[in-house]
Amino acid sequence: MPDPLDRVRDAAAARGLDIELRERPAASSLAEAASLLGLQPADIVKTLVVKKSDDTYLFALIPGDLAISWPKLRALVGVNKLRLPEPDLALAATGYERGTIVPIGSTNDWPVYADASIVGRRIAMGAGAHGYSLFVDADDLIRAYDATVADISQPAASAS
Repeated sequence: MPDPLDRVRDAAAARGLDIELRERPAASSLAEAASLLGLQPADIVKTLVVKKSDDTYLFALIPGDLAISWPKLRALVGVNKLRLPEPDLALAATGYERGTIVPIGSTNDWPVYADASIVGRRIAMGAGAHGYSLFVDADDLIRAYDATVADISQPAASAS
């Protein structure tokens, strides 16, 4: 299998996406990654691979300061059950390890659902490999993947 960063670069080029890949020290959390990049957590978008009951998947793009809203996403997709897959299933579905998942260059072209709050912003996200972040204009990413844009997030539970 090709290098994940090459897969991301090649897939972005094939879709006409202008991306920037930036190396950064390893981060143990999204908040730490944001700090290392000089960003706010909201500027980092988590790509969640979500498993449907028919063993197909979708990508949900959620800002780092928010959480996925399962009821909103289930209603939008029109299903009763969605879940986060185990790490090995996520890897098999995307070709990327958890913490690096991005729709760009995924081994499967799953549908993309983007939270409406990312529209109009330049965002950072996983880059397919640990120790890297990918920067892209959210509107270009949404257009390139014909993403469904909707309110699919909710406030993150506070850490206590």
